[in-house]
Amino acid sequence: MARIGITTTIPQEIILASGSVPVDLNNIFVSSENRESFLARAFRDGYPRTVCPWIAGIYGTILETGSVDLLIAVTQGDCSNTHALAETVEDIGFKVLPFAFPYDKNPELLRAEMEQLAQKLGARWENILKWFEKLRNVRSLCSRIDELTWRENRATGFENHFWLVSSSDFWGDAGAYEKGISRAIADIEARKALREKIRLGYIGVPPIFPDIYDDVEKMGARVVFNETQRQFSLPYPKNDFVSAYSKYTYPKSVFTRIDDIKREIARRNIHGILHYTQSFCFRQIEDLLFRRHLEIPILTIEGESSFEMDERTRVRLEAFIRMLEDRI
Repeated sequence: MARIGITTTIPQEIILASGSVPVDLNNIFVSSENRESFLARAFRDGYPRTVCPWIAGIYGTILETGSVDLLIAVTQGDCSNTHALAETVEDIGFKVLPFAFPYDKNPELLRAEMEQLAQKLGARWENILKWFEKLRNVRSLCSRIDELTWRENRATGFENHFWLVSSSDFWGDAGAYEKGISRAIADIEARKALREKIRLGYIGVPPIFPDIYDDVEKMGARVVFNETQRQFSLPYPKNDFVSAYSKYTYPKSVFTRIDDIKREIARRNIHGILHYTQSFCFRQIEDLLFRRHLEIPILTIEGESSFEMDERTRVRLEAFIRMLEDRI
C-alpha cells in the first residue's frame, strides 16, 4: 500500500478508499527522536532560518525518513508556506497532489475538491462513504476522551492533546488506534476526578513543545479544551461526509473559529486562554482578533525551533495562572 503524506487534516477517507495509508507528517516529525536532524536537513538544503519550523521539519522528515511515497499539500486552508514546501519537495522528485478547503465553507466546492482528489488517487465515492461510516465509532471515542477531560475531569490536558491530534491520520491504522484509545479510556474512567482550580483553553496549532501540558498542571491548572486538535477528530457525529468536513473550522475564517471557541469557553467553564502561535507564521496576526473578540484573559505563547518550553515562557505561564487564581 502506498503511504501518502499529509501536511494537515484532510478527508483521509479518500486515501483509505484508494487502498493507501495516510501519514500525518507533523506527528512523525514532532514525535521522532531525530526531529532536530530533520530541521538541520532543511536548513542545510537552503531553507531560511526564518521559516516556520513545522514546514522545515516536514521537509526534513520526508527526505530523511523515506516514510511517504507521495505528498498531499493543502494549498488553501493551511499554512501559506505549504506552497513552497510542495514545490521544493516536487523539485527533488516527489509526486505532489494539491487539495484546497474552500474559504467560505461552500459544500459544493468542497465536494468538487474531494471528487478531484478521489479521481487522482483512484478512489470510488461509494468506498469513501463506507470509510466515513467505519470511522464514526473511532471518532466517537475521541469525543469520549474529550468528555473525560472537560466534563468528568479525569483526563489530563496532554492525554486530550495526544489522542485528538493523532486522529488526523489515526496512526495510519484505525484498528490499532481504536484499541489504543479504548484502553486509555478504560484507564481514565477508573480514576478519581482531578481537582485543578484553573481551567484553560488552548487555541492555535498544536505545540512544538508538548511538555506545556505537564507544566500547566504542575502550576495548578489544566487544559480542558484543545481547539485545533478537537477539530482534527471531526466532532460532528450527526453530519454526512461532506457536511462534516464543511464544518471543520481549522481551514476556515478566523471568525468561524472564534464562534466555536466562544461556545466551548461557555460550555467548559474556561477561565483563561493560551493562544499558541509559531514564529514566522501568518497566524500570529490573528492574535489581535482573538483579543478583540474573546472576552476572557489570553496569554500568547510563541514557539520557535526548541522542542522544550523555555524558562521565560514558563515564568509568563505561571504568572498568568496566578493572575487567574486571583480573579476567581
